[in-house]
Amino acid sequence: MTPLVCSARACRAPAEWAVVWNNPKVHHAGRRKVWLACAEHQEQLTTFVQVRGFLLEVKPVSALTPEEG
Repeated sequence: MTPLVCSARACRAPAEWAVVWNNPKVHHAGRRKVWLACAEHQEQLTTFVQVRGFLLEVKPVSALTPEEG
C-alpha cells in the first residue's frame, strides 16, 4: 500500500488527518472529496475549505472508508 502523504503544496509528511469536503456548485451532493493533512497543515487546509462553506468533516486518516480513501 502506498503511504498517505499530506496534500499541502510541497509537503511530503505522513498524513494524519482527512479533510472531507464538497463544492456543491461543482460536485453532486453525495460526492466527498478528501484532502490529506499532516499535523502541521491540518488547520490550514481545514480553514481553506471551511471559509468557502465546503467542509463536511475532519477525521483521522485511520477512520477513512475504502470509498473515501
